[in-house]
Amino acid sequence: MTAPVLMVLGTSSSAGKSLLVAALCRIFARHGIRVAPFKAQNMSNNAGVCADGSEIGRAQITQAFAAGIEPTAQMNPVLLKPEGNARSQVVVLGKAQATLSARNYYERKQKFWSAVTDSLDALRDEYELVIAEGAGSPVELNLKPGDIVNMAVAMYADAKVILVGDIDRGGIFAQLLGTYWLLEKAEQDKVIGFLVNKFRGDPTLFADGVDILTERSGVPVLGVVPWVTDLNLPEEDGVALDSYNAMSNAGSAIDIAIIRVPRISNFDDFDPFLQEPGVRIRYVTRVRDLGSPDAIILPGTKTTMPDLAWLQDRGFDSAIADYAQNGGTVVGICGGYQMLGTSVTDPDYVESDLERIAGLGLLPVETAFVGEKATFRSEAKVHAENIPWLDDDVDDNVTAYEIHMGQSTSASNWLTIEKRSSQPVQHADGAISPDGKIWGCYLHGLFANHGFRRAWLKSLGWEEPTTQIVELDAALDRLADVVEAEIDIDVVLNDLGLKRENN
Repeated sequence: MTAPVLMVLGTSSSAGKSLLVAALCRIFARHGIRVAPFKAQNMSNNAGVCADGSEIGRAQITQAFAAGIEPTAQMNPVLLKPEGNARSQVVVLGKAQATLSARNYYERKQKFWSAVTDSLDALRDEYELVIAEGAGSPVELNLKPGDIVNMAVAMYADAKVILVGDIDRGGIFAQLLGTYWLLEKAEQDKVIGFLVNKFRGDPTLFADGVDILTERSGVPVLGVVPWVTDLNLPEEDGVALDSYNAMSNAGSAIDIAIIRVPRISNFDDFDPFLQEPGVRIRYVTRVRDLGSPDAIILPGTKTTMPDLAWLQDRGFDSAIADYAQNGGTVVGICGGYQMLGTSVTDPDYVESDLERIAGLGLLPVETAFVGEKATFRSEAKVHAENIPWLDDDVDDNVTAYEIHMGQSTSASNWLTIEKRSSQPVQHADGAISPDGKIWGCYLHGLFANHGFRRAWLKSLGWEEPTTQIVELDAALDRLADVVEAEIDIDVVLNDLGLKRENN
């Protein structure tokens, strides 16, 4: 039997679709339904790696975890990774295929439709329910003829659609009613309900709003979902960075400044710091805002060389050099690690139109770009003898993932990657200064390793608390509890022709 599809569409970007799909995956899984997430096309530089080395959007990895299953490339068959200058790397079924301008992509995107439909069909054959996520708005009328992610998917799969509006940004009636009215009649017939998301305060105060939405559209409001705080779940949209400074505690003892380069990627590397009391992270775009932090982090980037040129143009190079010379702690992850070296070269113009650029010169590392992209889930051994701040009782085995096209050489490696996508290897990685204050490596997700993260924070003067942090699984359960309390799941299941297996 082919599984039904429930599709979650938003009235705009950042309406909360990704978290709602994660919540629904967890809810249905808890009720004994084998469920899988799906997003036909995703645009994000926050990506992750599946067990076989396939690269997909970070949100779909979180959603698969919520469903209790392994993520696969079929859950996000088309991933666009913006590189700036209106072009993106196109990842199809987990593998980088080409770098295309926006115009060239739109001209060719229908060629990717078969990857979308084949992937969705395969998931429907394997699972009892597929929850599909849209992108942006389904009624961008100039883009709709080439749609392969919103109503095109809903119509292909004969999906039941939930339309989500973000009441926190205002204009909820225009959002939901305007979007619904702009749908074609056949598309409107797929909509089983509205969801009002991110409500702050007493939801009974919106009771008349619920009535208005139903009266004007004939579509029921399935629920009013409150704003949920302190989840610390991975974000995939760079818009989220605008709120991170406000999320962090301004009175925290440890202040970490992360340079927000224009094409920042995998910034969820630093979400684990948000779990730790007494730690503040700030995303900085101007030297004058750098201040006197306890540490500076150079994050991953989709385009190392142009972003390194941006750092130099803005004066970050000299500011970071002065900070390091005065004993400051500087860390680079992936592209940030490449920047800390002496040089980055790209003779075949794999990444940009730059052939060579000088690095910040803080680590003895040379990087060259190659055509083949490395995407692995990785397990590594930390050489604790090379790290002054790593305690003997800290586990020196770490898990992480790699996504990079550069290859770096260094004489001061402090990691050995021992497995890539479950295959044994012996690959040296990373570089570190003799005092342990300046270091970098290619491993994304490194700070998710509890012992390693806390050992590094202690080196900055942080005091370890006695309280337990909220792990991802618990955060997803809390999110699911909140959403299930506001939605009659049996009504949704009835529309899908399914029944819960447990109560």
